[in-house]
Amino acid sequence: MTSATTSIGTTGTIPGEAVEAAGKHVGDILRHAIEYDGRHEAVVVYDTRCDLAAVLASAYRHCLPKAKFIDFDAVAPQQVLDVFAALAPSDLVVLIQSTAFRLDAYRLRVELFKRGLKVVEHVHLARLPGAQAGHYIEALAYDPAYLRGTGWALKQAIDGAQQARLDSGGEQLIFASPLETAKLNIGDYSGMNNVGGQFPIGEVFTEARDLEAVHGAVRVFAFGDTAFAVNRPEHPIVLTVSRGRVVEVRDSTPAFDQVLDKIRADEGEIWLRELGFGLNRAFTRDRMVSDVGTYERMCGVHLSLGAKHGVYSKPAIKRKDARYHIDIFPVTEAVYLDQQCVYRNGAWQV
Repeated sequence: MTSATTSIGTTGTIPGEAVEAAGKHVGDILRHAIEYDGRHEAVVVYDTRCDLAAVLASAYRHCLPKAKFIDFDAVAPQQVLDVFAALAPSDLVVLIQSTAFRLDAYRLRVELFKRGLKVVEHVHLARLPGAQAGHYIEALAYDPAYLRGTGWALKQAIDGAQQARLDSGGEQLIFASPLETAKLNIGDYSGMNNVGGQFPIGEVFTEARDLEAVHGAVRVFAFGDTAFAVNRPEHPIVLTVSRGRVVEVRDSTPAFDQVLDKIRADEGEIWLRELGFGLNRAFTRDRMVSDVGTYERMCGVHLSLGAKHGVYSKPAIKRKDARYHIDIFPVTEAVYLDQQCVYRNGAWQV
């Protein structure tokens, strides 16, 4: 364990301007999203297995000069747990992980939230090599006016809509049902049980109340593969959806077939569930990162394949039988909620 310094450290392969930006963005997250004012304890658990993790650790040292820093690879797991056990509600924990920390059966973020702690989690950073590290740092920028204004406006439109339509450039996917109450991941934790989560942020998500009311077709330009990486085929893959299930696939690839085969083998059929609206303008269709959990915040739409969705319960789907939630990224020309166009030309219109 070490005490913090107030300088941002070496850059490694990451340009100096990105390192400086990391310090600013981390400061904005702590101040505006987490609302951490220094009156509570702060603990940062980090590793240095990749340059991005090292840069983020330095950024937090700069912004949290009184925090306790723990190099995960230099201590026994029980020492980390002992530090967590001594914290009080509203204290802050930051997790900076090149992969994902494993503490036996301890589910880190979930358990920390149960204790009333604020949590900022950065995970799978080693999946973001080269220029992707810079994209990730840019995605940490916190613009409250944009994220909260756009996020709440979308939620209002979603919660009042009787249907939705995704124009996929020659194909139309129709959600002929009211949508579930939208959930927000915009750095506004007022009224929520937990403060924090996995960063970068920027998402509003829902799904059809009646999954079987979803029908039509959609062109997919990227998907999460079996290695949890964003896979972009040479040409979009076309999915035909009937009664909420994928019934036909055109222009597929071996990697996508492998995803579909796994879902079919374990779930029997392929449900289409989440309708996610990503708000993070650092990621676009052409400006991508490899980690699916990071890229799903991209400014556009993502859907999910498979029966699993932990937020919304459906009577036709038993949670114990639902195993897969695979993010796919559709070509998106426009999104309509009822007759209101809420997305066009690569930007939200609310």
